Amino acid sequence: MTEPVASDLREFLRTRRARIAPGDAGLPPQIGTRRVPGLRREEVALLAGVSAEYYERLERGRARNVSASVLDAVARVLRLDDAEREHLYALARPVPARPRALPPQRVRPGLRRVLETISDVPVLILGRRSDVLAANPLGRAFYTDFDALPARERNMLRFLFTDEAARDFYQDWATTARNVVASLRAYAGTHPHDPQLAELVGDLSVRDPDFRRWWADHDVYIRDHGTKRYHHPLVGELELGYESFTPVGETDLTVGIHTVEPGSASEQALGLLASSVLSRVG
Repeated sequence: MTEPVASDLREFLRTRRARIAPGDAGLPPQIGTRRVPGLRREEVALLAGVSAEYYERLERGRARNVSASVLDAVARVLRLDDAEREHLYALARPVPARPRALPPQRVRPGLRRVLETISDVPVLILGRRSDVLAANPLGRAFYTDFDALPARERNMLRFLFTDEAARDFYQDWATTARNVVASLRAYAGTHPHDPQLAELVGDLSVRDPDFRRWWADHDVYIRDHGTKRYHHPLVGELELGYESFTPVGETDLTVGIHTVEPGSASEQALGLLASSVLSRVG
C-alpha cells in the first residue's frame, strides 16, 4: 500500500473512531481522563473481534489481504453508512498503480443528444473529480456557462469554492459544498493515483480554508437524489429536486437531472429562465 493511501486509511479510521463514545459502543465507564476522543484502537479491536496488534496494522495500512469479515466487523463497530463502508473497502484493498494521467473523458454522441432534448430542467453530466463535461442550455443558464470557461475551470468544486457568486447561488452553500468535498473524498478512495485529483486538492486547499478543513474531515458522500434551494440572479428563489445516475457502460460519468414540483413557484421561475434561453437562441 502506498503512503498516500495508507495515510488516507489511517485518518479515515481515526476520524470515524472519534465519533463513537465508549458508552454508546457498549463499553463500561472508566475512571480517569481519556487522551483521545471516541474509541481507542484497542477498543475497536475488542469490539470487532480481532487482536489489538492486527487492528493497529490495519489502521496504519500495513495489513495485507484484509478479509471481508474483518472489514465488515470494523464497519459495524464504527457504524459506517453505505458510502463509508464502500470507502473503507476501497482504502483497505487498493489496486496497485502508479500515478498517471487518466485518458480524457468524452460524452458519447447519443448521450449528448439525450441531454440536448431536455429543455425544461437543468441537466449536467459530470466526470471524474466532478469535472463538468456537458450541460444542456438551461443547465448553463442556471449555473454558469461552463463551456465558456477554460477547460481546467470546468469543475463543480472550482465553481463552488472559487466563484464568488456560488455562495449566494446556493441558499445552503455550506452543506452543498461540504457534500461535494465528501463526494470527492469518496472518488479519492477509488482513484488514489489520479494526478489531476492531487492537483485539484492541492490548489483548493491553498485557496480556500473551508475546503481545507472539510477535506481533512475525511467524510465521504455519494450523491444520488435530494432537494436544494437556490437564489438565481435572474429569476429569484427556487427549490429543485435532483436525481443522479450513472449510464450503463460509463463508470466514471454521473448524469444529474433537476426536477421541479408541478404548479409551484419554482416551476414558474424555471419556465421564465427557459424562455430567456429560447429567446437568446432564437
